[in-house]
Amino acid sequence: MPVLSPTKGLHEMLALLTSQLHPEANHKEDLVFLREVFSERGLSNLMKIHERLRQFQLQSPTPVLHSASCLVEDVAEELQNGPLEEDERELLMLLTAPHVKAVLTVHDTVAQKNFDPMLPPLPDDLDDELEEESVKIVRLVKNKEPLGATIRRDEVTGAVVVARIMRGGAADRSGLVHVGDELREVNGNLIIHKRPEEISQILSQSQGSITLKIIPAIKEEDRFKESKVYLRALFDYTPFEDKATPCQEAGLPFTRGDILQVVSKDDPTWWQAKRVGDSNLRAGLIPSRQFQERRLMYRIKMGTYQSPKSPRAAPCDQNSEKEDCDSEGSGSGQHIVSPKCKVVAPSCGQAFFWEFYSAGLRRSFRLSRKDRQGSPTESRPAESTEIEFLIYEEVILHQMRPQDKPRLVVLIGSLGARINELKQKVIAENPHRYCVAVPHTTRPKKSHEKEGVEYHFISKQAFETDIQSNKFIEYGEYKSNQYGTSLESIRSVLERNKVCLVDVQPEALKILRTAEFKPYVIFVKPRIPESRRLRSTSTSPVRGDNGHMTDEDLQDMRQSAEQMDQQYGHQVDRVLIKEDSASACAELRNILERLEREPQWVPVSWVRS
Repeated sequence: MPVLSPTKGLHEMLALLTSQLHPEANHKEDLVFLREVFSERGLSNLMKIHERLRQFQLQSPTPVLHSASCLVEDVAEELQNGPLEEDERELLMLLTAPHVKAVLTVHDTVAQKNFDPMLPPLPDDLDDELEEESVKIVRLVKNKEPLGATIRRDEVTGAVVVARIMRGGAADRSGLVHVGDELREVNGNLIIHKRPEEISQILSQSQGSITLKIIPAIKEEDRFKESKVYLRALFDYTPFEDKATPCQEAGLPFTRGDILQVVSKDDPTWWQAKRVGDSNLRAGLIPSRQFQERRLMYRIKMGTYQSPKSPRAAPCDQNSEKEDCDSEGSGSGQHIVSPKCKVVAPSCGQAFFWEFYSAGLRRSFRLSRKDRQGSPTESRPAESTEIEFLIYEEVILHQMRPQDKPRLVVLIGSLGARINELKQKVIAENPHRYCVAVPHTTRPKKSHEKEGVEYHFISKQAFETDIQSNKFIEYGEYKSNQYGTSLESIRSVLERNKVCLVDVQPEALKILRTAEFKPYVIFVKPRIPESRRLRSTSTSPVRGDNGHMTDEDLQDMRQSAEQMDQQYGHQVDRVLIKEDSASACAELRNILERLEREPQWVPVSWVRS
């Protein structure tokens, strides 16, 4: 048998005792039982807690007296009754200082209080019907936060059992409640015949100490380390508008672009996750990728959505979402989905189609409104041919290393953003660090131009060959001459260890979003004034013929920004609101500097490919 020593802790002696239990033929069952009891991690944790509390009780400082402020007043009064030496005068000044008197008053207040926890006694009696069953009395202390557990009624036995433990919640932190435990009483009240909704209300309204009478599950849930899977949300989710969620209060609301840490995938339908940067330790429920895809496919099949008549998606019908959502994706619809419905919108998951529109080749080539009839047209179709579900994107926090090539910076902008002007100003301020990808053209070289500076001048035949070889990220024709930006032009800038800034049509993101370029996408849009009357200023992004922005200008700008955000917002890393040229340049410089020194969330495939 182990030798007990005062130097050993209780949990150490317990572990030593357990190691000495060797089952023999005569008492095999008893020894196995003792070994299982002594090996229980909960018992070991209780022993450690007991030791810590005992050490604190022996070592904790106690106040010498409970009335330090009164003693100081007496000393000060004695000092004032006679002539004072220099040291005595300094002591009197210190003792009568307001902040010293305040500290001593706080000391007396704390010293006179008892901070030991006050918990109600355990119940003395147990139900006769529970004598043959293993009963566990669990006492939890909760404040205003939810308990962090959901319950359900077993369809066979009718028992109320714990269905789910939310990671990081009060129940999870206690380690005393597990999935499958049968709940019999809450604060001494029988809940056998109560509905789960009534029990949940009792638990949510309870404050302070909650006593639960539980019959433990046969196999308790294994507690494991949190998952290191991180996802970028590509749609908005509101649990209180989703009837499918098993518990709306336990749901985790999020918006497009939020980074979510998935801590549990035990339930294939509802994952548990936390928002990165959120101070709330408790995880919440989010729909799994498979479940979200399944119910979106069901809604498309049932014709819940109608095809819009423009590239903009129809507004999300949240009420329809609530009616269609249940654990298996039920619902009904009377509309037939158009064959053009190819994609699911990032904002709310509705089906709609991308309609190609001509908006210019590059921002630097874009013409003004009055000359737009001669604007170049794209040669690449942008319409998707397959269903694409924008739900989650697995990401990882990536820090650039000194030996890595710079990331490509892609600027996309809505109408009136004038991003080429913004890009050129930033490059002009630091041409040794930032550079553009030199475009290709078939037009003749002018006398003042140099090959590879303003353009790469090539023949029409060579240009057509490069098109067939997919060497351009975008291209087009203007006044019988062709223009295009090639992948090699971008690579040549990055090879020189310079940051390459390109401003492209957002359709080009499909080509650029690769592990090779790791693009950082900035969406620039002008601040659109609410007032219809706007003075003509040098920073006004768009103006009509009379120098003022018209109602049509404002409406076009607003629609352009909304459309671009809806169609491509899930690929954007940063939105830059352009108030004026100077402030926009300063903000862009700040973004570029932080991009080089701070870690950023990027798709996992870019790092692990």
